[in-house]
Amino acid sequence: MPTLSSPSLETRRLRLRPFDGADADALFALHSSAEVLSYWDSPPWIEPARAEAFLAACRQMAAEGRGVRLAVDLVSDRAFIGWCSLTGWNQDYRSASLGYCFADTAWGHGYATEAAGRLLQWGFDTLDLNRVQAETDTRNLASARVLEKLGFAREGTLREDCVVNGEVSDSWVYGLIRREWQVTVGGRR
Repeated sequence: MPTLSSPSLETRRLRLRPFDGADADALFALHSSAEVLSYWDSPPWIEPARAEAFLAACRQMAAEGRGVRLAVDLVSDRAFIGWCSLTGWNQDYRSASLGYCFADTAWGHGYATEAAGRLLQWGFDTLDLNRVQAETDTRNLASARVLEKLGFAREGTLREDCVVNGEVSDSWVYGLIRREWQVTVGGRR
């Protein structure tokens, strides 16, 4: 697998960029929030060292050519508001998985849709993706709306696939195919 160069991307309101060491505190604040991680299959972080391990994993993923995870900042004041990723890149199958995590103060402003849309465009153009998959907890209707706005189709339900805060939960699986992206979302960018 080739090394992936983590891109720097922009939208009108957002800057997506490779993480750096200075992001550790903001990253820890994001992932230590019970509100932000209310639908995640892992508990909030309690050890600041988790942020350093996360940053090392981002670098390793890119070095091994498995994907990219980018910090998302507001253009207006350079404030860190979350991250967005394409992981599990398979060059032979031209596929990857989309993921994102945003601070609760960023919710409801369209930032997740905007950031993920820009990263998807990069993925389709640069990685020559044909398919992108995403999953979300069935109770996380806001995340489901983000995926649907981006043109993803709900393809199925993974029954009782996660335990979130001690509660067994289901996940929806979404898929986005290149030709659908070009017609529904990509064609309007």
